[in-house]
Amino acid sequence: MGGKCPHRKVKKRRLSHKTARRGKFLLKADDAVYDELVKLADQGKDAEAKDLPVDEDLPGMGQFYCLHCDRYFASESVKDEHYRSKRHKKRVKVMSGPAPHTQLDAELAAGMGMPDNGLKLMSM
Repeated sequence: MGGKCPHRKVKKRRLSHKTARRGKFLLKADDAVYDELVKLADQGKDAEAKDLPVDEDLPGMGQFYCLHCDRYFASESVKDEHYRSKRHKKRVKVMSGPAPHTQLDAELAAGMGMPDNGLKLMSM
């Protein structure tokens, strides 16, 4: 009755979440992306029409970029495939809604921000 457990590989694969989370830390936060989208909307520009500088370190020389998801792609076809994905559609929906929470909101909720003591009354 010895031998290896047949489910060992499945468990090991399931617990390997480090690589999935690695890219998460390199992305901009929701509030930074939202501010960038608002700035482009105020200027009257579209998110797609943004001219990008050539950067050899980025995939696709930095020319294929999704502003909503803050991702670069290797080619136009990969970018178009991303636009049809569920993850992108959810992200666009989140970014088109109300403004996401900012660091200032978090500090005020924790009681670390500027105090709001109401109106200043005249003292005698």
